[in-house]
Amino acid sequence: MKKLLSTLALIGAATLALLAGPVWSSENIQLDRAPDNADNFASLQRGAQLFVNYCLNCHSANLMRYSRLTDLGISQKEIATNLLFTTDKVGNTMTVAMRPDDAKAWFGTAPPDLSVEARARSRDWLYTYLRSFYRDDTRPTGWNNRVFDNVSMPHVLWQLQGQRTAKFKDQIDEKSGEKTHEFVGFEQVTPGVLSPVDYDSAVADLVSYLSWMSEPTQKTRKQLGVWALLFLGVLSLFAWRLNAAYWKDIK
Repeated sequence: MKKLLSTLALIGAATLALLAGPVWSSENIQLDRAPDNADNFASLQRGAQLFVNYCLNCHSANLMRYSRLTDLGISQKEIATNLLFTTDKVGNTMTVAMRPDDAKAWFGTAPPDLSVEARARSRDWLYTYLRSFYRDDTRPTGWNNRVFDNVSMPHVLWQLQGQRTAKFKDQIDEKSGEKTHEFVGFEQVTPGVLSPVDYDSAVADLVSYLSWMSEPTQKTRKQLGVWALLFLGVLSLFAWRLNAAYWKDIK
C-alpha cells in the first residue's frame, strides 16, 4: 500500500511540475502561455471575427457551421451581416473556395483545416506561433517563423503587428567546435495598426476562438464529468455497504 501511495505521489508531483514548468515546441523553443478566455464571450466573438477575416481566406473549418456561432451570443442576423461571404448561408460549414491543387501550387502545400487545430497543436503553440513571424527574403512568401521554421504560410496578420526581422548570432561550441545559429530577438521595422500589447490580446482572442471551435461542447462536457464522478462516488459507497451487508454472516 505504501509503495502504491509513493508511486501516486511521484506521478502527481511530475504532473504538477509539467503543468507549472515551461512548455517547449518540437524545435525546442519555449512556448508562451496562452491566456485562457474560454468563458469570455466578448473575446471569443472578436476571435471569430478575426478568424473569418484573416484565416478563412485559405483555411477551412469543415467541422464547424456558421450557425454554431450563436452559442457565443452572436445572432443569426449578425452572422449573416458581418461574418458570411456572399454565397454562404448561416447553416453552411466554414469552407473556402480555394482548391487544394491551387493552394499547393501557390504555397507548396495545402493549408490545413483548422477545425481541431487547437487540439492537435495546443493553445500555447498557436499563441506563440502567431506572434513569431518575421521578414525573411529567402523564403518564397517573404516570411518565416521561429516556431515553425521555413513555414509556407505568409504572415496574414502583418498589418496588425507590423513588420519585424529576427536577429541571430553565430555561436561556436568550445568542445565540439560546432557552429550554431542562435536567436537573439526580434527587431521592429515598421509599426502595425495595433500596439504590441493590443496585438498579443488580438492573438489571444483568435486562439481562444480556435480552441472553442475545436470542441464547442468542452465546457458542458467538463460540467457533466463532475456530476458523473460525484454519482459514481455515491454509487460506490452504496455498493461497498451492500457488499458488507451481503457477506456479514459468512466467515
